[in-house]
Amino acid sequence: MILDRIENAMMYRSVGARVSAALNYLRRTDFSSLPEGRHELDGDRLFAIVQRYPTKPPEEARWEAHRKYLDVQYVVEGVERMGYAPLAPEMPIQQAYDPAKDLVFFSTAGDLFEVGAGGFAIFAPQDVHAPGLAAGDPPVPGEVLKVVIKCRLVPA
Repeated sequence: MILDRIENAMMYRSVGARVSAALNYLRRTDFSSLPEGRHELDGDRLFAIVQRYPTKPPEEARWEAHRKYLDVQYVVEGVERMGYAPLAPEMPIQQAYDPAKDLVFFSTAGDLFEVGAGGFAIFAPQDVHAPGLAAGDPPVPGEVLKVVIKCRLVPA
C-alpha cells in the first residue's frame, strides 16, 4: 500500500507505466465537471470510476481485495477513512472471489487512516482494504467525491 498526496505523485513513476499514467491523469484532470461513472483511459487496462457518496460508519466496513487490478484511490473532495490489512493465507473469506468483478471480501480488521482532499492510496492485490468510511473522532458521515483508477496487472 502507498499513501501520499497528489503533489508527490511523480515520485511513484517507477511503480509501473499504468500507475504513472493514472497519477498523471489525476494530477491533470478537473473532476468538478466530470460526470460520475466509468471513464476509459486505455480500455480495460486502465479506467477511472468517478464516485460521489456519503461515507459510512466504520462498523459497516467491507474488507476487499482484487487479483487482476491495482487500485489508485484519490479523494477529490471531502475526507474519508480507509482501512488496510496485509493479505494473509489464514484470512477468512466472507464472500468468494468473483472474477467478473475482480472482487473478494474478507472477514477481518486492520489499520484505519484518513485521506482528505488531494490524498491518494494505492492498493495492490496483497492489500486488503476498506474504503468509504466516515472520518473523525467520533466518526461523522460526510460527502466524498472520489476517483478510483483501476490499473490492470495481468494481461487482458
